[in-house]
Parts: sequence; C-alpha cells; structure tokens
Amino acid sequence: MSVARGVLARILTQPCVELMAARPIKRLLPRISLNQTRSWCSDGPIADRAEVRLSRLDGEDNGIVEVLMCRERARNSLGRLFVGQLRELVSSLHHDEAVRVVVFRSLIPGVFCAGADLKERAQMSNPEAELFVHGLRSLMNDIAALPMPTIAAVDGFALGGGLELALACDLRTAAHSAQMGLIETTRGLLPGAGGSQRLPRTVGFAIAKELIFTGRRVGGKRAAELGLVNQSVPQNQTGDAAHKEALSLAREILPQAPIAVRMAKVAMNRGAEVDISSGMAIEGMCYARLIPTRDRQEGMAAFIEKRPPRYIGE
Repeated sequence: MSVARGVLARILTQPCVELMAARPIKRLLPRISLNQTRSWCSDGPIADRAEVRLSRLDGEDNGIVEVLMCRERARNSLGRLFVGQLRELVSSLHHDEAVRVVVFRSLIPGVFCAGADLKERAQMSNPEAELFVHGLRSLMNDIAALPMPTIAAVDGFALGGGLELALACDLRTAAHSAQMGLIETTRGLLPGAGGSQRLPRTVGFAIAKELIFTGRRVGGKRAAELGLVNQSVPQNQTGDAAHKEALSLAREILPQAPIAVRMAKVAMNRGAEVDISSGMAIEGMCYARLIPTRDRQEGMAAFIEKRPPRYIGE
C-alpha cells in the first residue's frame, strides 16, 4: 500500500498530469502558424540552418501537428543543430494543449532518420561524445513524455538513433520497404538513447536481445510481425505510404475526447512502470480526473441522443 501511495504521490507531481487536469484545453504558449513555420524554413539565413520544422494541419485535421525532419544532406542524422532544433520544438509542443496528435515524419525520400552523425561524432572527445549521447537520451525521454499521442511515420531507413526516435513515439507506421535496426553493436557501441530499454518493452526481451546482439535490420513487414510497428503498408509511388497511414491513424484519434486520451496515456505509461496493484491505483486516479469534465457529460449525452459527440477539451 505504501508503494502505491508513493507512486501516486510521484505521479501527482508530474507536469503532464497537471497539464491534463480537468479544465479547458487552451494554449499555454503562442501558437506557430503554418505560414510562420514555412517562412522560418524557406527565407533568409536562419532557413539555411533549419533542419526540423512544424506543420499544423487545418480544416478537419485541425489538432494534428507534424514534426518535419528535413536535414537533406545528412539524411536526418542526429547532429548538434538537428537535435537542438528538435528539442525546442518538442518543448513547445509539450505545453500546447491545442495539439491532439503529433506525427513525426521525414521530408527526405527513402530515410526517416539515419541515426548518429558519425562525421560530427568523430570530432568529439570521449567526454564530449558521452555528454552528447546523454543529451540524446534526454531528448527521447522528452518525446516519450509528450502528453498527447505521438506517431512515427517510417517511410525509409530508421537506424540506430533513428529507430530510438521512433521507439520514443507511442505508435509507429512503416512502409514495407523501410529498414529498421539498432545497429550500434556493429559500431562497437550499444543503443544509448533509450533503445536498450524501449525495444524490449515493445517486442519482448528475447526478440530485442536478438536484434541488438546481431545489429540486424528488419523491413517494415517483418517489423509489423514483431510488433515493432503498429501498421505496415506497401510503399507508394510518392514514397509516403507510412505517412499516409500515420495520418489515417491520427484521424481516428482526433475525434476522441482529448483529456480522456491524454489521461489514458498517463495511465498506461505510468502503470507499465509499477506492479499491477499500483497500476490499478493509477488507473483509478486518472479515471477520477475525467468524472467532472464536460466532455464526459457530452459523451453520455451523445450516446443517449444517438449522435456523434462534440468534444471541446473541457
């Protein structure tokens, strides 16, 4: 019982739970418009260094935000600038309650993220490399801690840190032609940005050990069979089949009550860290947060009136 109390006390102090309390969903930081984002990536000297940007979808897709990775010359490898820009965008999303689903995708054909920037890494001293990887691990934790559902659209190679980025997301879609693997042992290393912990929790320990020990790559179809990705689809002529599948999945999430979805994420993520008795207590706490919401009342009314619910995030 004391363990459950300790877990609950820790969770109650987590910022993500405070953000998802039963109150109106409103933006805590200024919203970046699509036009502003495009300007940042296409005009002036700053644009020459832009390697990650945001795209906020509108119309019926309002609430879906895409993180676009566009480091073309280095195949979205995890260099200092790329990581710094990604960290800033993730931080802004964490505090933006207008966002209901985040999709991570690449604008570079044939690649999601190629992993470490080995050219940069070769110039680092041992302490610098260790510090940089610590920062990568922190970034992946920040992505995993985003309060809304996240989806990685893997339309190409996702190797090493690239797969660790995808694993930090809640859901993953992939093209059959995608190639994924934690290949660090082939470079004399082990996955250091969360892969050694998240892969076993995703596919099971025996399969994860096999993949990490051998440094093996798997295609999108095999990844789906292993449970590494949620959906795998044939690649299309435009090379964005996984992205289209990710959008389809995001559109299924979008109409659901946003506070309920966020609290469900808390219940599952926190519950997975503890014994089932403590997990049940966490579930009960999350459920209690939803009882006074207007969205819960709307859901019940819509059911009785036999109409689609209109959730407003309150």
